[in-house]
Amino acid sequence: MRGSSFDKIFIGIVLTLLVTGIFAFWSASLGILAKSEAIFFNMISSQFLLGVCGGLVSFIILALIPYKKWKKFALPILVFSAITTALVFVSGIGFEHGGAKRWIHILGFSFQPSEFLKFGIILYAAAWYSFVKTRVENWRYGLLPFIVFIGLATTLVLTQPDTGTFIVLSAGVFAIYFSAGAPFKHIVVLAFIALVSVVLLVSMRPYIKDRVMTFINPSSDPLGSSYQIQQSLVAIGSGGLTGRGYGQSVQKFNFLPEPVGDSIFAVWSEEFGFIGSVFIVLLFLIFTMRGLRIANKSNDNFGKFLATGFVVMISVGSFLNIAALTGIVPLTGVPLIFVSQGGTALLFALAEVGIVANISRFSS
Repeated sequence: MRGSSFDKIFIGIVLTLLVTGIFAFWSASLGILAKSEAIFFNMISSQFLLGVCGGLVSFIILALIPYKKWKKFALPILVFSAITTALVFVSGIGFEHGGAKRWIHILGFSFQPSEFLKFGIILYAAAWYSFVKTRVENWRYGLLPFIVFIGLATTLVLTQPDTGTFIVLSAGVFAIYFSAGAPFKHIVVLAFIALVSVVLLVSMRPYIKDRVMTFINPSSDPLGSSYQIQQSLVAIGSGGLTGRGYGQSVQKFNFLPEPVGDSIFAVWSEEFGFIGSVFIVLLFLIFTMRGLRIANKSNDNFGKFLATGFVVMISVGSFLNIAALTGIVPLTGVPLIFVSQGGTALLFALAEVGIVANISRFSS
């Protein structure tokens, strides 16, 4: 089957997000340079060599590979990604940072395998629901597999712990299940399970409880659990309408936690103001709308579900990051895709949108 041309608008938005992210990351990283040159150069090399360069190569290659070929490899990729992610719990391979075991170190390289797991689960979920077709209304083929997917994510991701990755992965899988025709009664069951799970997580995980309490009362502990949101709001507010100017952020120096990570949107807002913030939000909004349009016009269910899962997963993570830093939702630790630090995350995000770009070639 010969494909038509790529969706140029979608690719243009992705490249615009990537270039914007490079500029934002470079400016935010100056706060790290002021503290340690070694950490700065190590961070820059990982972000640009693995994330930008590796990601662009992955994007180009996967955009040229017919997406239907992925279907036959869905199960092996899922199994391999699960095994790779489980290595974070193996002594000598997985290593801990900030109280979380999310990274593995092999042959001098370190990366976050949960990004690979996200890819593997979305790929297999798309393959599964495209296989069962109308049988999705039967709980054995629809609801039960969904619970298995989320159970796998719970076992390998939530135990690290990595609540943010779990949330965006769950959103991606649910979007596929919903698109496949999930019955309303099953959605109600899942909503109840989700509500109970949130209550249990808040009661069992002190750091999640702190984030919820901080969301309810952002000024409750300004030097402790509320510090990040307080500094983020200061940064965003001080940007005004047009911002302080590129590279002129004050909060990224010794004030704002994770200026190149979870808080990078606050740095961007301080430097480019309200106008710059709206620009970022609009880019992600157009990315989401165009990506879902590609999914909706796909010529088969596998392409539809695959594009839906990848686009929703990236979009939910990005909007959650922005919403958290502006105090709309509790802090989740989710990075701003294409912008925040994380070579592995950027590599897989570009690989995923490369597949979506390929799907656009076979859309009606």
